[in-house]
Amino acid sequence: MDLLKKKILEEGQVYEGNILKVDCFLNHQIDCAFLREVGKEFHRLYKNEDINKILTIESSGIAIGAMVAQEFGCPLVFAKKTKTKNIAGDVYTTPVESFTHGTTYDIIVSKKFLNPGDKVLIVDDFLAIGNALKGLIHLVEQSGATLVGCGTVIEKGYQHGGDDLRAQGIRVESLAIVESMDAKTGEVVFRD
Repeated sequence: MDLLKKKILEEGQVYEGNILKVDCFLNHQIDCAFLREVGKEFHRLYKNEDINKILTIESSGIAIGAMVAQEFGCPLVFAKKTKTKNIAGDVYTTPVESFTHGTTYDIIVSKKFLNPGDKVLIVDDFLAIGNALKGLIHLVEQSGATLVGCGTVIEKGYQHGGDDLRAQGIRVESLAIVESMDAKTGEVVFRD
């Protein structure tokens, strides 16, 4: 997606430790017009799959997921990182190690929101080593729903999480795949 690559090059910042900071438009301050285009692109990629649920993880995936769900005309379900008093009844749960935060969360989705008849598209902001997506996939498997595929806005191709998922036969569509980054120069190279 050329618009995304342009935004990364113009507004993104590269930091030591494999960090691509895009918080000015994607996951802290939200560029809603841009995210609308992201939603349209995921819809274009998956429009023939009869998707009836979008699944993501809090918190950075929620804005993206909402735009994608709007395009598909279906609900967005997001996995919570902590069980709260307002989650009543049975839940699906699985541990997820966060690359960004360096901690492990037990992510949770109420069983009433994922069902065996659902066709699910998972979306998220980043794909690095793939822990968040693997956790979300496990929740879909627990529910008996059908995983249609995964969509990420930015994939760090050099960390191979997407390659691993694709090798397992999972459809993964990333709107931009970063092949390499240099914190000293700020250079970002994309996979063709």
